[in-house]
Amino acid sequence: MNRPFSDHPGDALSIVNVSRREFLKTSALTGFVLAAGFPALLKADETASPQTPAKYGADAMPHGWIDDPLVFVAIAADGTVTIVCHRSEMGQGVRTSLPMVVADELEADWARVRVEQAPGDEVRFGNQDTDGSRSTRHFFLPMRRVGAAARRMLEAAAAAKWRVPIEEVRAELHQVKHLPSGKTVGYGELAKAAAKLPVPERDTLRLKAPAEFRYIGKGQSDIYDGADIVSGKAQYGIDIRLKGMLYAVIARPPVFGGRLKSYDASAALNVKGVVKVVELPGSPPPAEFNPLGGVAVIATNTWAAIQGRAALKIEWDAGPHAGYDSSAYQAELEAAARQPAKVVRQQGDVGAALNSAAKRVEAEYYVPHLAQAPMEPPAATARIGNGRCEVWACTQAPQLSREKVAKWLKLPEDKVTVHVTLLGGGFGRKSMPDYVIEAALLSQAMAGKPVKVTWTREDDLHHSYYHTVTLDRLEAGLSAEGKPLSWLHRSASPSISSTFVAGSKLPMPVELGMGVINVPFAIEHLRIETAEAEAHTRIGWFRSVSNIPHAFAVQSFVAELAAAAGQDHRDFLLALIGPPRKIDPRGLGDHWNHGESPERYPIDTGRLRRVIETATREAGWGRTLPKGQGLGLAAHYSFVTYVAVVAEVAVGADGKLSIPRIDIAVDCGPQVNPERIRSQIEGACNMGVSLATQGEISFKNGAAQQDNFHAYQIARIDDAPREIRVHLLPAGDFDVPLGGVGEPGVPPIAPALCNAIFAATGRRIRHLPIKDQLESV
Repeated sequence: MNRPFSDHPGDALSIVNVSRREFLKTSALTGFVLAAGFPALLKADETASPQTPAKYGADAMPHGWIDDPLVFVAIAADGTVTIVCHRSEMGQGVRTSLPMVVADELEADWARVRVEQAPGDEVRFGNQDTDGSRSTRHFFLPMRRVGAAARRMLEAAAAAKWRVPIEEVRAELHQVKHLPSGKTVGYGELAKAAAKLPVPERDTLRLKAPAEFRYIGKGQSDIYDGADIVSGKAQYGIDIRLKGMLYAVIARPPVFGGRLKSYDASAALNVKGVVKVVELPGSPPPAEFNPLGGVAVIATNTWAAIQGRAALKIEWDAGPHAGYDSSAYQAELEAAARQPAKVVRQQGDVGAALNSAAKRVEAEYYVPHLAQAPMEPPAATARIGNGRCEVWACTQAPQLSREKVAKWLKLPEDKVTVHVTLLGGGFGRKSMPDYVIEAALLSQAMAGKPVKVTWTREDDLHHSYYHTVTLDRLEAGLSAEGKPLSWLHRSASPSISSTFVAGSKLPMPVELGMGVINVPFAIEHLRIETAEAEAHTRIGWFRSVSNIPHAFAVQSFVAELAAAAGQDHRDFLLALIGPPRKIDPRGLGDHWNHGESPERYPIDTGRLRRVIETATREAGWGRTLPKGQGLGLAAHYSFVTYVAVVAEVAVGADGKLSIPRIDIAVDCGPQVNPERIRSQIEGACNMGVSLATQGEISFKNGAAQQDNFHAYQIARIDDAPREIRVHLLPAGDFDVPLGGVGEPGVPPIAPALCNAIFAATGRRIRHLPIKDQLESV
């Protein structure tokens, strides 16, 4: 039996990582403690053949999925049900939603459920990367099977206890009932016997019909740790305290690719509380997820470490990106987008159609670098001893963190344990475990003592894995009747691939599949091109990733075309999308499709039309507004979910922008936890407003210019929408595949706002952020 996850006696769930046969031979447990089977690693492949078919969804993720209840469920003698959550909780509600699914199929009383966070171990738990808006859509069915299998084992134990056929017993709300006699027995009394039974085969399980659900789809279950979060009892990465712990901050190269030339630590060592100054090795580009290196100051408290770092005298070699300047780079992207580039999708003859058009429209759209800026900056604590390393971290990628720490410390992977804390926001930044490695290296430098690395807000903004800067150029031709005849889209942006591959200058297929190559428009002549763009800083995941600039460009341009055609924007957009139909994304050049099966997840223009119709209807599209106010529309498909937004804005005589209301319609398929879906969509609206109005990381002499929230502003209460109305479109049944929720709400916000500003003022906003562009209105 493994050691408990928690350091607190009596507060642990024990998980046994052994074969089922060995478990049944040797188990002598007092509770219902369950362990795993292992599916083969399955990976999607565009070159798949009938002999090696392509894999999608969870099947294509590293370590796939696990649905064995012996991993995820434990029942104590008092009836307390403990359910393991293997995904990271960062406000999206996964630590409620996935256990809730298990509890529903298990027929457990939610009030008697406790949730335990899994450590990083994908062989045991299946894929643990908490990104891509896929936790629920990938693990909804596996978690249902977990609960159903455990329920069946309890029923079998009760049937054996009473010596009756299993068909005569039924689990109901934390007890098993003998239907003919009415006698009952609690789960706790059955746990020991149930633990000794074989796990039912998957194809023998009876999953509930949706009409039988207690929790799934109801939106009435409390957030599991909500009370602890609001009362300050919840533990985040930055909250970790261990006996004898030291605290560290790090001076990192201010320019990506820079290196340390020399440093003088004498003044830092004179700061009260400073224990040691340590030089950390750097990682030359492409840096992947490795630390930037630099000089670490280790102290008895974080404040002393910060003061010690300020006293360091450091000379840096700025390296090859010392000349990176945002303004100059924007001009480079503009020049690249104005020249023919690599064609990634083509149909018809765009050039001829443009030349023969009655009206030609063109525009360029710019989105700067963005930083994730989670409320809790990166933080990790590491402790080394007896040939093992333990890490406590607010990480979205516990398995990757484990692998990287093992590699840097030259330890076997099974000698590294990554404990996952709550995340105070993530947005993709905490998928990159450079800060986790830093903590491990500093513990090693301190002879294994626990060391916590804390990133300040300045560190976070200066050394992020930034969302890429993007320049999109679009051209279109309209007929004399205002019908779009041709569409040319050139996109230029440094790729995330540059983080992994030296010299990478073109987008990956996944980035093209985020709203640029897969536009589902009914246009005869269409060409998509991508220009080369060199990266001068770290590029990484961001909430909704490249969907943000692509949706901004495409949906803003559609509004411009509608105005040029003299048509209503909603009517023009619906005509552009065309009649309801299901499109194989591969026919659009998108072989990624957010990692999902093109047969199971075609692009459904009927669903896209419905969210547009719903949002505009609920917002009162076409209503008359006072001068200086306007409605703007945008719609986008991302993470296999359909979203449409109508933003209502008001622009004062002084250029002050306010947002009285946002209506947002969402079709994400079946809704497992509607309350958390609404919460995520409301958060996406506010984040989208922040990005559109204020978000910008700029560079000069190679270094990020924004220091803290005074410079990289987040929407305050008076900047946020006064009212957000979320309209969730119901799915027909739970046989429809689930879509993503955490990310799809962000992309359409910026174009909807900017289209509304045009309706209110007649001014087009093509460069983000909006900031002071309205001051002269």
